[in-house]
Amino acid sequence: MTTIPVIDMSDITTEAGAKRLAAELGQACREVGFFYLTGHGLTEADIDLLFAESRRFFALPESTKKAIAISASSANRGYVGLRTEALDPDKNIDDKEAFNIGVEGMAAANLWPDLPDFRERMLAYFARVQGLGVALHRPIARDLGLAPHFFDDKLDRPMATLRLLHYPPATARANGQYGAGEHTDYGNLTLLLTDDAGGLEVRDRDGNWIAAPYLAGAFVCNIGDCLMRWTNDVYKSTPHRVTNPRGRDRYSIAFFLDANDTARVSTIPSCVTAGRPARYPDITAGAYLRERLSATYGFKPAEAS
Repeated sequence: MTTIPVIDMSDITTEAGAKRLAAELGQACREVGFFYLTGHGLTEADIDLLFAESRRFFALPESTKKAIAISASSANRGYVGLRTEALDPDKNIDDKEAFNIGVEGMAAANLWPDLPDFRERMLAYFARVQGLGVALHRPIARDLGLAPHFFDDKLDRPMATLRLLHYPPATARANGQYGAGEHTDYGNLTLLLTDDAGGLEVRDRDGNWIAAPYLAGAFVCNIGDCLMRWTNDVYKSTPHRVTNPRGRDRYSIAFFLDANDTARVSTIPSCVTAGRPARYPDITAGAYLRERLSATYGFKPAEAS
């Protein structure tokens, strides 16, 4: 692993395309845990609008953003202030701020700023990227020897989070401070859009950090720990971190696709062999997520890319 593969999903609806995607995604999930995704249907104008909305939100006065702070939510919704999270607790607090959006009408209400069209545009994107995430699980299922739609009913009411992120320009760091400290994501699949500031770094299997350079129009995708558990560690979630750029701000838009709260995470049969017995007991996706968050962050998650 010295580079992150680029996978084109534009022919996902054809038999040949689905077969190719299954092979390429399977290889990426086993060997790297990350891949770039092209052919997803979002246009340059779509992406530009999303980043314009994100910059519009983070430009609001601090008092306005704090009025919809995550502390006012019973779930993982709302504004997360600058330097209030630590993804790698052994390092300094992360140098970033965020805004979290969940599935509308589930678990708890989203908290929205008073910005014209913002809510509607974010929810439209949420639905679109959720659909992409579900679609990607079909060639993944095929790679794992499952029926293509195996994951569909496990992702129809997902514990998904859309997260807008802003990283201010780098300052002198003490004790290795990062915009987002080293971490893996907890769920099944992360689909990330970034601006061209760079800063995302991925740890390879030898422990070396490699840059994930900006690729215009592409998602940067990675699998999370829950999908790794589902596959008995055949697929590998990969540690990553963010370094803030010098002299400019960095923005990214992350979509974390976790399975339904009640979805049962049972070891996939094709991932069990004589040399690799099942490593984990069954658990629901919700119980797994709460277990991870309770151990690491208390009541709220802090994934970021």
